[in-house]
Amino acid sequence: MSEVKKIATRESYGNALAELGAEYPNLVVLDADLAAATKTGVFQKVFPERHIDCGIAECNMTGIGAGLATIGKIPFISTFAMFAAGRAFEQVRNSIGYPHLNVKIGATHAGITVGEDGASHQCNEDIALMRTIPGMVVISPCDDIEARAAVKAALDYEGPMYLRFGRAAVPIINDNAEYKFEIGKGVLLREGTDLTIVANGICVSESLAAAEKLAEENISARVINIHTIKPLDEEIIVKAAKETGKIITVEEHSVIGGLGSAVCDVVCAKVPVPVYKIGMQDVFGESGSAGELVKKYGLDAEGIYKQIKSFL
Repeated sequence: MSEVKKIATRESYGNALAELGAEYPNLVVLDADLAAATKTGVFQKVFPERHIDCGIAECNMTGIGAGLATIGKIPFISTFAMFAAGRAFEQVRNSIGYPHLNVKIGATHAGITVGEDGASHQCNEDIALMRTIPGMVVISPCDDIEARAAVKAALDYEGPMYLRFGRAAVPIINDNAEYKFEIGKGVLLREGTDLTIVANGICVSESLAAAEKLAEENISARVINIHTIKPLDEEIIVKAAKETGKIITVEEHSVIGGLGSAVCDVVCAKVPVPVYKIGMQDVFGESGSAGELVKKYGLDAEGIYKQIKSFL
């Protein structure tokens, strides 16, 4: 059996920007002295006149992006998630969110898979922060194909959007003719009748592997990829809750305010069923390799499987 191809979604981000630059002449890319890491340097090589390095000044970059949007440009402001959502939150809220400007935030190096950079750079709160901004679309793609599609969708969408990308390479799982990316629409990846696993980002491939392990014990797990946390696909969640009776959410993010919280909001209001949230359990991360951290915090297939078994 051939090895599954892997690529980091930050790579997908840079590649997609470079590929779409000719099609979208109003596309401009801003970076905060991290073009090599965020991979916007790929765009810079092709369109140097449309790439602006703002230096280590994320808040200023946010304001520049807002200004460019007012004159018809489509700016992608790019930096690590910790700085895009954390350091620049006030500017994102007031300069982009409040006037509802057409600015896209390309936030890379999200979650614990930043690895050895440690807790200070491992942003596990960004989705929670961005969800609270009125009108902000929040997307966390699971692989290269989905990440590229999300960038294209962001260019065609009018309004502010937060795109979450990772540092570590992840398996490509959407390489099929049936795959279609649509903002606000979840993707059913596996049918199941006993429970539903709802995941996004790096946790999608691991959740599929966990479902395989459960199937060996005759436990039928449905798996849904929720790449758009806001607006959430309520229809697919409600249907799953009614048909399987139990939901497990899996995310490389705090269980407070992220995907799990968004799902709970819907389930509680429309079809109350038990929900178990797998993610960062109100703790900071720590230094270590991405693989070691994913395993320690129970976000690998084995960890997800064990937590689901315990929940059942």
